Amino acid sequence: MNIRSLFRKIREFYDKNYTLFTGITAGVFLLQIVHLFWLTTHVVSFRLFGMSFFDPNAFWQFVIVVVDYLEIPAIISTSIIYIFSLGRKFNKKDLFLLLLLNTQWLHIFWISDEFVVDMFTGTASSTILPFWLAWVAIGIDYLELPVMYDTTKKFLVSFFKPKNMLRGGDSGN
Repeated sequence: MNIRSLFRKIREFYDKNYTLFTGITAGVFLLQIVHLFWLTTHVVSFRLFGMSFFDPNAFWQFVIVVVDYLEIPAIISTSIIYIFSLGRKFNKKDLFLLLLLNTQWLHIFWISDEFVVDMFTGTASSTILPFWLAWVAIGIDYLELPVMYDTTKKFLVSFFKPKNMLRGGDSGN
């Protein structure tokens, strides 16, 4: 079996299970709303208003951490959806959303939530990164929202579309 044949088989498998893959991906990615809720009501509200509207207990902190770590498989699986879609038919929207989505890697590996919280609460931090970078990190986190919407839309369109139409080249865009 040559490499071209292998990629064709993978593509056929993905095409056959597109609705399942987009559904799982959208579901895992939508869990990031928990993290964005915490970010908005705890971190941002504290910085803007001097008070937190959500101070999670140990259980919710654990849930937020688990959801935050699920961001990595969500980014990978969502990127695959966009790459698959771009391979079927190139369009600027999917390319733009793929780029937006992958800015999350900057946030994950460059600026941690701990840095953001430390900067906003005035806690001593062992970083030389400037304060304004915390706002950049938050902005990057919110770039997930249009991708969440579009991924969910792709799933719903593929779920309600007859299977023979999906194989005809329309991947739910």
